[in-house]
Amino acid sequence: VQLRESGGSSVQAGGSLGLSCAVSGVWEYNSWCLAWFRQAPGKNREGVALIDYNDKVRFMDSLKGRIAISRDMNTLYLRMNTLAPEDTAVYYCAAEIGCDYTGSYFDTGKLEYWGQGTQVIVAA
Repeated sequence: VQLRESGGSSVQAGGSLGLSCAVSGVWEYNSWCLAWFRQAPGKNREGVALIDYNDKVRFMDSLKGRIAISRDMNTLYLRMNTLAPEDTAVYYCAAEIGCDYTGSYFDTGKLEYWGQGTQVIVAA
């Protein structure tokens, strides 16, 4: 499994941003989860959104209504709207095999595969 994020940049507060994660090695399995996590400076990593092989999704409660997660056969996407400075973080793509959206992976962050991260900076 390989994951490679792209799309991070500096944006103004109130703006929107789309992130992409090129995914390989996951699709051959019958069940899997793909997720976005983020880590702000000095803070713990937190789950942003997760999608499973049945396209069931989970979102961070505080971000509901501002984010969307989707995927096609090669790529995982995250769309974020109405960005705020507190959204500044390194955003990571992660994957787990043999997973569905009801599992604990989103809450614990204990997925096996991770990308290198992409930086998002939101200026006030």
